[in-house]
Amino acid sequence: MFSGIVEEAATVVAVTADGGNVRLRVRCSFAGELTIDQSVAHNGVCLTVVEINPDDSTYDVVAIAETLQRSNLGDLHPGDLVNLERSMVMNGRLDGHIVQGHVDCTAVCDQIEDVDGSRYFRFTYDIPAEMRRRGYLTVEKGSVTVNGVSLTVCDSTPTSFRVAIIPYTMEHTNFCRIAVGTRVNLEFDILGKYIAALQQA
Repeated sequence: MFSGIVEEAATVVAVTADGGNVRLRVRCSFAGELTIDQSVAHNGVCLTVVEINPDDSTYDVVAIAETLQRSNLGDLHPGDLVNLERSMVMNGRLDGHIVQGHVDCTAVCDQIEDVDGSRYFRFTYDIPAEMRRRGYLTVEKGSVTVNGVSLTVCDSTPTSFRVAIIPYTMEHTNFCRIAVGTRVNLEFDILGKYIAALQQA
């Protein structure tokens, strides 16, 4: 379980194919604090630590084929930034919202607008109508996770939404590298999914 509050935009140092899977080696400041089997969200995708290399502050995770199909992790190359968050400590504050680390789909940035020191990013996505009925959607002033970042939705439509990104978030996440055409990971709000399922039941 995560909160969508990114700890670090870390650097991908190696990407290795392993059959249908991909092994990622990531360098971050807290690599030495990790343990094997620990869960870490990478651009919002929960992955398990399989190797730790404390001498060079790196660790390895493996993304399976299904994860690569549902997310943008297959787009990563050495030198790219990936947003990291370790799992929540249950006695702490929930500063973002409840995030599972299960990416629902990808979206594409199609507009960036500068507004008084912040930036608005618009993302479009393609979700079948049946999935929308099951809560895979955004709502005005609701929460959505973009590349693992918990954000508030504005200008929501059935296939798009905007988010406002403050300078701090630009500096401390990989939003600093998102441009028009960039593909990102989305996780819709789990509470909305449960409410939709209860209504259908």
